Amino acid sequence: MARAAGRSPARPKHPKPRSAILVLTTIPERAGAEALARELLAARLAACIQIGGAVQSLYHWRGQIETASEIPVAIKTRAGLYARVEAAIRGRHPYELPEIVAVPISDGLPGYIDWIHAETTPATR
Repeated sequence: MARAAGRSPARPKHPKPRSAILVLTTIPERAGAEALARELLAARLAACIQIGGAVQSLYHWRGQIETASEIPVAIKTRAGLYARVEAAIRGRHPYELPEIVAVPISDGLPGYIDWIHAETTPATR
């Protein structure tokens, strides 16, 4: 089958990247966010954690509109580690119902996704 003049061949599809996620949470104090980050990194449950500046959150809680100053935390990890990351957050979090959501990384620089997997895989000896 001949290709139309002036058209380039279709780009080859990259293999599907390994399954990685971005877990988002908020912590009421910076010290707590840093302690959580260090715990997750030491346990190889995350490859990278970004701790943001304080944000003002407004939300419904028990029939009222509440506000709180919170520290956003973004955790890059493998999808298969979600349950352990969630458990670590819940174990440290002072809220009765903390924000813990996972966003699938549907695409990304393949080398970066590989790095997330490498850093969250315990070394074998």
